[in-house]
Amino acid sequence: MSAKHVKRAAPKRKAAKPRGKTKAATKKVAKAVGTSQANADRVARGALVALVAVVVIAVLFAMGVPAQAGRAAGEAIGDMGFRVDRVDVVGIEQMDSAPVYALAFRTRDRNPALPLVDVDGIREQLLSEGWVKDARVSRRYPDTLVIDIVERTPAALWQGQRSLFLIDEEGVLLDRVPIAEMPDLPLLMGEGANRQYPALRRLLDEEPGLNAQLASARWVGGRRWDLNVQTGEILALPEGEAQAADALEKFMRQDRATPLLGIGVERYDLRIDGQMIARSPALTQEAAR
Repeated sequence: MSAKHVKRAAPKRKAAKPRGKTKAATKKVAKAVGTSQANADRVARGALVALVAVVVIAVLFAMGVPAQAGRAAGEAIGDMGFRVDRVDVVGIEQMDSAPVYALAFRTRDRNPALPLVDVDGIREQLLSEGWVKDARVSRRYPDTLVIDIVERTPAALWQGQRSLFLIDEEGVLLDRVPIAEMPDLPLLMGEGANRQYPALRRLLDEEPGLNAQLASARWVGGRRWDLNVQTGEILALPEGEAQAADALEKFMRQDRATPLLGIGVERYDLRIDGQMIARSPALTQEAAR
């Protein structure tokens, strides 16, 4: 009789108990998560309370309740921890940020209650700054004022008021520029030339060939333009945007057919409709003899 072999099941292993360090780490992570969640809940509750406070203050003012009551309510919210402790400014690339921060803190209280900050008033004052094309001012609870700036883009230089200024495409003055630091931009001269820049841009946009060759433009007598071309000529345009556009179109059409620029002429007078008067240094010297 053959012997029977009985296969015994392997004994079950007991689950390993976590070591002391693992337990400690687990508790630490759980505590950190709990703390972060608690902070997030606190901020969320605080933001809701502050939002309700702002609405209440607005209603009080709308109902004609004395301003002192609204301010008192706002200060009470501020005392709960909702005061301006920081200002975040975004969107600035070229302008100096110092005036923006100075404006944000231009208040009797260096640490104002966030609900009482006049965000609309700050925005209006920011829009008076040359560089600022648009701005958005908002509260970010519990303690931050956010200022989002849209800057203007420099498009030309204007020489006026005994200084050199950067201007944008609308002719708005942006900033003074030292002559030694002049950027490579079209130069405008003459009183009020900056305000006429949009009209000049429309003229040049119709003649891209001339636009690429423009060295400077002088606004003459508050009425018309003299265009100084890089090849040395001056194009005297007539008064009126439509008349100037027509004269310039005819001149450039003739220049494409028979070159007029770069042949030694000093000045082309286009002010008389249907005529083009050229003056060259050689003819001027001959007439003077």
